[in-house]
Amino acid sequence: MTFRVYATRSAAAHALATNVVRIAERAIAARDRFTVAFSGGNTPRDAYKLIASDEYVRQIAWAQTYAFLTDERSVPLDSPENNGHMIKDLLLNHVPMPLPQIFRIQSQNPPEQAASDYEAAMKKFFTGRLGQKLPKFDLIILGLGEDGHITSLFPGTAALAEQGRWVVANHVPQLDTWRITLTYPVINAAANIIFYVLGEAKADILKQALTPPAQPENALPVHLVRAPQITWIVDKPAASKLQE
Repeated sequence: MTFRVYATRSAAAHALATNVVRIAERAIAARDRFTVAFSGGNTPRDAYKLIASDEYVRQIAWAQTYAFLTDERSVPLDSPENNGHMIKDLLLNHVPMPLPQIFRIQSQNPPEQAASDYEAAMKKFFTGRLGQKLPKFDLIILGLGEDGHITSLFPGTAALAEQGRWVVANHVPQLDTWRITLTYPVINAAANIIFYVLGEAKADILKQALTPPAQPENALPVHLVRAPQITWIVDKPAASKLQE
């Protein structure tokens, strides 16, 4: 695990953008493609805009990049709450990526159908095209919720126990809503995971996330991420309750 604390949100955004470029370069050099799953929410917005800026956009071979989502809200595609809409608006609409290489979750459909269709699309790409039994992403970018959730794997929800499906519809009682989310088999098969955590509001949960649970039943969703390479990019306020 690599853990880095940055003085400002801007410095953290540059660190995320630089890591995306580095991983993309290595993946394309090795396999002639870069597969990445982007997370939604408010935290990565500035970083996504930065990646689409002149400073970084030319450093990534977008024609060889394939973009997926880690999760989606059960809302219309053009909703301001739709993760894919946000990511396209801030990043993907501003880079020279072929449209067929952007894989959105069809969240306007019933959650179970949206999950099943997205898994089918992933299997067609990773199993049919690349011959992989699991979708081995080069990079998955994850946030960290104040309750310890990652993507749309929330504490106490059924999706935490899923071991077979790649994508599931997950009912989140605490939010009284449905989400469509990648599962742990997919997340833990990724070559690289980057956790991107900003702000003082995340200080308590970041400390918990970095502390192994005393009992397995006390594990947070974030504790179940066991990919081979995990990088934490956090700003100083988020790290304010950690020891030096």
